[in-house]
Parts: sequence; structure tokens; C-alpha cells
Amino acid sequence: MRILLTVDGSIYTKKAVKYLASHLAFFKEMPELHLLHVKAPIPAGLAVHRARALLGNNAVDSYYKDESEKALAVAEKALSKKGIPFKSSYKVGEITDEIRKYASKNKIDLIVMGSHGHGALAGAIMGSVATKIMASTDIPVLIVR
Repeated sequence: MRILLTVDGSIYTKKAVKYLASHLAFFKEMPELHLLHVKAPIPAGLAVHRARALLGNNAVDSYYKDESEKALAVAEKALSKKGIPFKSSYKVGEITDEIRKYASKNKIDLIVMGSHGHGALAGAIMGSVATKIMASTDIPVLIVR
């Protein structure tokens, strides 16, 4: 079984990691665990061109990498502490699309995600990314609140 845990470094990511790590015994064999962070790109058009012109391509790419590594570190630290193996990746793009593409390419059997991310509005029942993933994939999705 292949499980994709989407991470953004939020409190809900921490809750999803904790829940998944404490329920791995539910599976007959240790699942192959994938961690994925998707960084939204600098808005297209003038903003991205100005950023790349002012800072350079390497600086912008380094920004994406650094931000993604920070978000992944939350889950990586918790799983490493428990001795749970995983594969980490990050992508830059539209979050829902990148999660779906990654899940399809890696033949993911279950997507696990927090109910809200950093962009969630207070009081919302569920974050927009979680809602979009549930509506756009036939892969089972476990939402942890």
C-alpha cells in the first residue's frame, strides 16, 4: 500500500502525521509512505518575471526549495523520531493539480491530509485544498482534523 501524506507545516499537518503514525498497525504490512509539499508559485506574469529578473532564477528556485523543506521538516522529524520510513518530495504549482498528478504517477492508494492548511479561514469546516482533492480524485482521502 502506498500512502501520500500532504504537508504544509501547519498544526493540521502535525495532527495528520501523529494520527497516521499511531495507526500504522491497521495495515497488514508497513505502507510505503510519501510526503509531499506543494508550494504555490509566485503569481504568473509581471511578478514572477520581476522576481526572477531582480533576484535571479537561482534565488527564486532556492526560495521554493527552502520553504518546502521547512514545511516538510515538521512531518519528517515526527516520523524519523518513530523510525517510520518515508520518501519526501516537493513540487511548485497549483496545489490540487500537483497532488493529483503525484498521486497518479506514484500509484498512491490513500491520500492523508489535514483538514486545514496555512491558508484556511477560521471557522471554515474544511480547507479548500482538502475539499478540491476529495472532489477531484477517485483515490480514498483521509482527512484528519
